[in-house]
Amino acid sequence: MDLGIKNKVALVAASSRGLGKAIAFKLSREGAKVVICARNKERLFKTGEEIAAETGGVLKAIVADVREKKQVSEMVEQTVKELGTIDILVSNAGGPPSGMADDFGLNDYTDALELNLLSTVNLCYEVIPYMKKKKWGRIINLTSVAAKQPIDSLILSNTARAGVLGFSKSLSNQVAAYGITVNSICPGYTKTERVEELAKSFEESGKGTVKDFYNNIQKNIPAGRLGTPEEIAQAAAFLASEGAGYITGVALQVDGGYIKSSF
Repeated sequence: MDLGIKNKVALVAASSRGLGKAIAFKLSREGAKVVICARNKERLFKTGEEIAAETGGVLKAIVADVREKKQVSEMVEQTVKELGTIDILVSNAGGPPSGMADDFGLNDYTDALELNLLSTVNLCYEVIPYMKKKKWGRIINLTSVAAKQPIDSLILSNTARAGVLGFSKSLSNQVAAYGITVNSICPGYTKTERVEELAKSFEESGKGTVKDFYNNIQKNIPAGRLGTPEEIAQAAAFLASEGAGYITGVALQVDGGYIKSSF
């Protein structure tokens, strides 16, 4: 299936590993010109080399922290200068620490909001002017199933990521007339480094073993397994496609049926 995004310019945030990396790979395979970013220079450039070597596509790696407005502005400016515009934005960031309400104070919530909500807001504000000029754009904001169905041990993520859904839906209505779609993806438990870290945290808390952690999760997933980063990437690529132009304001869970709600 031709997604119609060959030579489109895609900016994928937090893409040196995990879901961001998988999405960057997929978009590059589809012929998009891809810009990846992360804080860790060594890991970022290694990922860039991997993607370019496999796909042969145009790939730019820019060191940037999505929490820092100036760095995001400079990254967008550099992308437009070198590649002409930004057609596709995949807003992404690592998750805040796991824990219960008693584990955190106000500063922790501020940090979580800066990481997951305000970074999304800032990235969107930076790229939308270029999308408006072309009357075409695709914005995909990665959140989590925790934004729809809170997870007890992820109170910071539950709080910040739910805000992303509200922002994305509001924004989608305000830019639709310019041919810009804004959608969210709510990944379920997926085989990433982030989930491995949660498994270790579970074991360190004395609640059980790493194996117990995965068993506890999988028994609540109708599909009976964790997802793969590639499955999240497939969903993101379709939402970025030409054919998804009438899909906007959606919060799509890709979770093997984990979320219990029907809406």
